[in-house]
Amino acid sequence: MKTPLNTLSDWLAHCEQLHPKNIDMGLERVRTVAERMQIRFDCPVITVAGTNGKGSTCAMLEAILLQAGYRTGVYTSPHLVRFEERLRLNGESVDATKLVASFAGVERARGLNEAEISLTYFEFSTLAILDVMAHSKLDVVILEVGLGGRLDAVNIIEPDCAVITSVDLDHMEFLGADRESIGYEKAGIMRTGRPVVVSDPMPPQSVLDRALEVGADLWRFGVDFNVSGDKQQWGWAGRGRRYSGLAYPALRGANQLVNAAGVLATLAALRDRLPITAQAVRNGLAFVELPGRFQIIPGEPTLVLDVAHNPHSVAALTANLDAMSYFPTTHAVFGAMADKDLAAMLVKINPLIDKWYFTDLPTPRAESADGLLVKWQAQNKRKEATACAYPDPQQALQAAINAADPTDRIVVFGSFYTVGGILKDGLPRLHAKHMPNI
Repeated sequence: MKTPLNTLSDWLAHCEQLHPKNIDMGLERVRTVAERMQIRFDCPVITVAGTNGKGSTCAMLEAILLQAGYRTGVYTSPHLVRFEERLRLNGESVDATKLVASFAGVERARGLNEAEISLTYFEFSTLAILDVMAHSKLDVVILEVGLGGRLDAVNIIEPDCAVITSVDLDHMEFLGADRESIGYEKAGIMRTGRPVVVSDPMPPQSVLDRALEVGADLWRFGVDFNVSGDKQQWGWAGRGRRYSGLAYPALRGANQLVNAAGVLATLAALRDRLPITAQAVRNGLAFVELPGRFQIIPGEPTLVLDVAHNPHSVAALTANLDAMSYFPTTHAVFGAMADKDLAAMLVKINPLIDKWYFTDLPTPRAESADGLLVKWQAQNKRKEATACAYPDPQQALQAAINAADPTDRIVVFGSFYTVGGILKDGLPRLHAKHMPNI
C-alpha cells in the first residue's frame, strides 16, 4: 500500500476510490473475505429489510433489548453526521479506532493469495463493521439491510429472525419496477425453518410466496399478530403472548405503531433465546430515540426533522404533519437525490407547505436546488406559495428562520444529507427574531 492509512477518514477515502468495474452482483466475493476474516456470531442475529421503517424497527429492538439487560450491536446505514453512527455497541456509537483496525483486516483479507478481491465501498465497510461486532462479545446482533436484501452484503450472515417492514417503490433501477419485484429482493433475507416477521400490513404477494417456497416460519401482521388501542394506549397480541396498556412509542408518527408491532412479533419469535419482561418492553418503547425520524424539536418556531426521501415516506410525513396542531405558516427545507421520484414527493406534501427552501447537497447524486425549484414550479398551483434555492442545508434553514414567526414551523426533510447538514454542529434550538408585538 503506497500511503499509510491511519485514520477512519483515510480508510473511508480509500474505499471510495476503489470503484470496482464489471463487478458481479453476487455475494461470493464478500462471503470469501468474511470467511478469511473468520467473521461469525454465536448469538442471535436479527436482519431487517424494507423500504421504510428499518431504522425505527432496529432502534426499538435495540432499546427494548438494552432494557432487558442484553449487550447489543446494531448496524444501520446511512449515517447522518459521522460514519461511526452506523455501528452502535450497547447503545453508543463505535469508537473509530476499532473500525480502523477492522478496515485494515478487510484489506489484508481481500489481498490474500495474490488475487485481490474487489469490494464496493458498502461491502468493504460492512465487512469492517461485522468484524468489530464479531469481536465485541454481544448477546444479540441487529443488522439493517442497506439496499434490497437478497444481494445486500449483510445477507452473508445467517439471521435467526428476518424482519421485512414496508415495501414500496424506491431504488427501482436496482430492485425492479414494481412492489412485487422489490418484495422478492427483500424476501431474500428469509431462511428455511426460521421466523420472518412481515410488518407491512399489505405485503406484496412475492414476499408471501417466497416465505412458502423456502419454508420460513411466517409471522404476518393482521394474521399472526395484531394491534388495538385508543388515543391513550395500545395493545399487542400474537402467538402465545399479549401486551396491554402500552404507551405509544417515543418515536412519533402513526406509522411507528406498525413498526412497533413488528418489533414485538420479532421478540416473541425469539423469546426462547432472548427472553424479555413486559417492563423492558414498556421502558424500551418509552425511551427509544432515533434522530431524523419525524423528530420534533421544540422552539420558536417549531422544527421538524425527517429523512423522508421517497413518495411512501413523504406521504407518511405529510400525514404526521397534518395531525400536528395549527401553525400559521409552514416552511420546508428540502434536498434529495436526483434518482428519486421527486415530482411525486413534491405533489404529496405541497398542499401543506407555504414557503420552500430548496438546497444543494454535497454529493453528485443529488438534484440541484435549482433543479428542485424548476420541478416545483412545474406543478405548483398555489399562487400564495413561494420558493428559493440555496447552496447548502444550513443556509436554507437560516433563511427559513429569518422569515419565520415564532408560531410557525419549519420542516427539514429529504436525504440523509439534508437532515445531517442541519445536525452536523449539534441539535439546533431555534429562537425566532420575529417576536409578537405586546
